[in-house]
Amino acid sequence: MERQILHIDVNNAFLSWLAVYKLKNGEVIDIRNQVAVIGGDESKRSGIVLAKSNKAKQFGIITGETLYSARQKYRNLQVYQGNFKIYREYSDKLYKLLLEYTDKIERFSIDECFLDMTYHLMGDTLLNKAKEINRRVREELGFTVNIGVSNNKLLAKMASDFTKPDKVHTLFKQEIAKKMWVLPVSELFMLGKKTVPKLYKMKIKTIGELARTDENMLIKKFGKHGKIMWEYANGIDLSEVQYIKPKPKSIGNSITLPIDINKLEELEQVVFSLTEQVTYRLRKEELLANSVSVQLRTREFKDFSHQIKLENPTCSTRIILEKAKFLLKEMLKEKQYIRLVGVRVDNLTDKEEEQISLFSFSEKEEKQNRLDKVVDLLNDKYGNNSIVRARNLKM
Repeated sequence: MERQILHIDVNNAFLSWLAVYKLKNGEVIDIRNQVAVIGGDESKRSGIVLAKSNKAKQFGIITGETLYSARQKYRNLQVYQGNFKIYREYSDKLYKLLLEYTDKIERFSIDECFLDMTYHLMGDTLLNKAKEINRRVREELGFTVNIGVSNNKLLAKMASDFTKPDKVHTLFKQEIAKKMWVLPVSELFMLGKKTVPKLYKMKIKTIGELARTDENMLIKKFGKHGKIMWEYANGIDLSEVQYIKPKPKSIGNSITLPIDINKLEELEQVVFSLTEQVTYRLRKEELLANSVSVQLRTREFKDFSHQIKLENPTCSTRIILEKAKFLLKEMLKEKQYIRLVGVRVDNLTDKEEEQISLFSFSEKEEKQNRLDKVVDLLNDKYGNNSIVRARNLKM
């Protein structure tokens, strides 16, 4: 199966995160709307610009230049001190949100992540997931991201660097010639600054010209790096998303609905889909849940949730769905218009550590376990929820 990769890049991360923090703590002015930068000690001419607002960019201020130089370009420049604690806090919030989509996340830097979504699309498209993540980060976390969409890490990274901010871009193999080969060779990922002048001397000025250069000639001149340059210019990258896979303490998924819903039957269908995704991930992790919770957000942006403890640890779709639907009914005693629905399982335990129940599984439970395994195997093999259970799952 062709891989499904996203690259998430926070727009003006340090300045954006500080802006969100200040606004949440009573600040009236959004520093992103100022001619502002994040920098070090301005009294020292060695202090440099770490991040800049879009308005600062309009005055020619660039990341990496000295604060002294930046102020020559705009006298009333606002300079804010960096705060790594705040950066880490908002980086972790982003990571936590992304975990709702896949556990295969490579934190490439504090403000960049690669996501392997190959077995986590659950019947949706990669582009739709990217747009959903883009929207949720803006609405729920208060800052914006660029997202690159492709089938390998290199192309996803290149795509996320296209026009900014707050954009989703694709760069699939069939789009390389149109979208990537026209770019200056200096914009190729991982191409060192010292290499660019050497390529210019060889009359190689665009990524397309590098892609069409003889591979062996590049290897002869640049060694192993020449081969990598040629492969990257042609969109070739077999590297895997490098992720550390800690056992999760909870697994959940939520969705912002395209329209507000107040009918129980329609909301049950949403809960059904979310439960399918959550329990699939639960079984892939070989974990069992001890509690289930459902979260709702009204169109007035009021959040509320209910939780229920399970009689026995389980990863059964049928059992967890039964509890989730029960919670949904409890929460919807009064007619309310709902714009977001979430399902989460908590207090997870390792399947291997499960104590054998004094009572054997019923025949019905055994059949359900076999059904869960078959559905998971087919989805692993064919992807994208190739098989879907009956909408009205029998309880």
